[in-house]
Amino acid sequence: MSEFDDIARLFRPLAFGAPEALNLQDDAAVIPSRPGYDLVVTKDAVVEGVHFLPGDTPADVARKLLRVNLSDLAAKAAEPYAVFLAVAWPAAIGAGARETFAAGLAEDLRAFGVVLLGGDTVSTPGPLTASLTTLGWVETGRMVRRSTARPGHRLFVSGTIGDGGLGLLAAQGGLLDLAAADRLRLVKRYRLPTPRLDLRATLLAQASASADVSDGLLADAGHIGEASGVGLEVALERLPLSPAALAWLAAQPDEAAARAWLAAAGDDYEVVCTARPESAAALAEAGFTDIGQVVEGEGVEASFQGRPAAIAKPGWTHS
Repeated sequence: MSEFDDIARLFRPLAFGAPEALNLQDDAAVIPSRPGYDLVVTKDAVVEGVHFLPGDTPADVARKLLRVNLSDLAAKAAEPYAVFLAVAWPAAIGAGARETFAAGLAEDLRAFGVVLLGGDTVSTPGPLTASLTTLGWVETGRMVRRSTARPGHRLFVSGTIGDGGLGLLAAQGGLLDLAAADRLRLVKRYRLPTPRLDLRATLLAQASASADVSDGLLADAGHIGEASGVGLEVALERLPLSPAALAWLAAQPDEAAARAWLAAAGDDYEVVCTARPESAAALAEAGFTDIGQVVEGEGVEASFQGRPAAIAKPGWTHS
């Protein structure tokens, strides 16, 4: 089938009748203004063998693609609105796999209340590559930035850290010493992360700066520090860990090094933020953990039980 047949059959239904999509029959969409709001725009891509494993189902790939993009909006305290899709199909991805990809994307678009407004499909020798440009709304001037942390603020992270990295190891056939149920939970966390859109109100009310934890907690906290012109101190003994991560940690010979690895592993899609000390109680009630502080200076310094911890690499980079 032609590219346009694919668009009409697989992706036109994912506009869910939104008039701004123009039935996906034009080269562009028309986005109306929303008085009192800023339009927040972000873009993330996934590549087979880099962001997902070759054996992952097309449906899970599509769902992860949407979720990692929504994670960026979550960290900005933005309300998701719409996406534009670009996907490069290798020849081995036939009609059935494309249908599965579209079905997975449809499932999560509905779940998160998002519509598809357009995009492009192309062929490639490989690997499978897909990207979303994702749009969200936030009240005018209220987007939570990376550049507004200040010395004296505390550093917080939502949820648990390290499960994404451990999930990748489990999906690759590792961690066989863990219970099967723990391995399954970790693999699911890696393949289908949950964007923390539930934290929007808390971030708007309490956070001074924020980022999502995609490359690794230490790396993404460092992005806040760099944008704000400040330093950050992270106490590794305070990392919030899941039962599965604690079970893995108990078998490691060097706890400080193992916690540093968890803090750098990435793929958690939680939110790291800074806030004034008086916001600590409200953030704790919303599921955040106080893991450190903002200081004068630059860079991220990690410690374990008061002693400096060696950090070989704070997170994932593509260079």
